[in-house]
Amino acid sequence: MPATSANLGPGFDVLGLSLDLYDEVSVELIDGADEVNVVGEGADDLPKNSEHLIVKTVRDTLAALGVSVTGLRLDANNRIPHARGLGSSSAAIVAGIALARELAGSEKINQDQFIDMAGKIEGHPDNIAPCILGGGTISWIDESGHHAVRLSVHSEIVPVLAIPNFRIPTEKARAVLPEKVSHDEAIFNIARSSLLVHALTTDPDLLFVATEDKIHQRQRAEMMPDSWRLLNSLRQDGLAATISGAGPAVLILASPANAINAVEKVTQLDSSFTALTLKVDQGGVQALA
Repeated sequence: MPATSANLGPGFDVLGLSLDLYDEVSVELIDGADEVNVVGEGADDLPKNSEHLIVKTVRDTLAALGVSVTGLRLDANNRIPHARGLGSSSAAIVAGIALARELAGSEKINQDQFIDMAGKIEGHPDNIAPCILGGGTISWIDESGHHAVRLSVHSEIVPVLAIPNFRIPTEKARAVLPEKVSHDEAIFNIARSSLLVHALTTDPDLLFVATEDKIHQRQRAEMMPDSWRLLNSLRQDGLAATISGAGPAVLILASPANAINAVEKVTQLDSSFTALTLKVDQGGVQALA
């Protein structure tokens, strides 16, 4: 399952991007109680029993499909940083449904059902969608459920992540947002998010202006001041930087020509952030034989 970055500046709870940083998981049917082995992120603090989010999602999905199992043994190699705005919980949910689908038979859940099931568990599909589909995504919710379409991201876009050494739970980051935005703020973000779809797919030269936002990043500045300072410093240098999801990681949508400069700027500006040059993941979640 790939890491993901949601919002991408103005596309709050709608736009997402899949990144080539992956968790790898496997599950085995066993007799007895559930067992969990975690390597990497969360090895010291994640539950090692049926309370683990992946195990719980596998069981709930199998139950919905009418499949009963005794025990599950989960092995997880986690590389996606937790509580940084990189979709770690979405990756766990997607992993659980994908594992259950393989156990029950891949024809049991189609792609649209997969997106809806995962979105209902997570509560919003902006990270779920790119984790499942790969590339860039536009997601939405209506009376029939959760939906998404895939965007083919321009080959000249190079994601650079600035990952801090501190965490902020998504629930805490969402709690500080105002319930309402002004008419002008709404128009501003609609314009920028619409332009961002064009910039991501056709004209990356427009990424800087297209990643401007007025409805959620500044509002979270007090709870992640280091991220906010880094974001503004990078943008002052002309880099298309955004808070990744709910933060506190920062995503830079760089070009091949300025990706190295982006990494150097992060290192110079704040040593508490680790800069990582990635690629856009194209495949989303994958089942390996």
